[in-house]
Amino acid sequence: MSVLVKICGLSTPRAVDAALSAGADMIGVVHFERSPRHVSLDLARKLFARAGTRAARTLLTVDAGDAFLADALSLLRPDFLQLHGREPPERAAALRAAFDVKIIKALPVEDAADLSAANAYAEAADMLLFDARPPRGAALPGGNGRSFDWRLLRGFAAPAPWLLAGGLDAGNVAEALAASGAPGVDVSSGVESAPGVKDEAKIAAFLRAARAGVSRVGETG
Repeated sequence: MSVLVKICGLSTPRAVDAALSAGADMIGVVHFERSPRHVSLDLARKLFARAGTRAARTLLTVDAGDAFLADALSLLRPDFLQLHGREPPERAAALRAAFDVKIIKALPVEDAADLSAANAYAEAADMLLFDARPPRGAALPGGNGRSFDWRLLRGFAAPAPWLLAGGLDAGNVAEALAASGAPGVDVSSGVESAPGVKDEAKIAAFLRAARAGVSRVGETG
């Protein structure tokens, strides 16, 4: 049994190196100006080039327009485009078809009823990401360091591969994996020393905890 680990919100070469050295399967960069993890397309290109093919590369955007996405995807050639806004299934499907890119759709979760939204993306997304619903009035749709009841996902028949996100860190990722049965996890603020500042030691600790945690789940499950 193996768990997929994605480190998102990377913004420096050292952070990319730390994620790769620790064994991350996926890395992500954020292009959303209100985020403390926002990077320019030029910097994103350099970070992706540094990663090469050592991990799947993800560009995170929020309700971005076609013109921007055409330029960004042409320049960066990411493995995944992560839609972290209010993009409906029709929008996700149209982007996947128009730009020939794999789609990760982030879905906010607060209670069991929120999981039903996933089914609409069965033919529109290649992967789903279940993140904690942001607090009312929050400036960011994700990366708020909030978690939800991970047990809601236990036994949930998701229509696509999925990742668990929201409030994860080295201290709770094993518990989150055991409670949710998640096949993969995504972390951003949980491996930072300050908003937008990735901590190399925390990245390494998170990867160790995730790998160890899934091993214990496999032994007891």
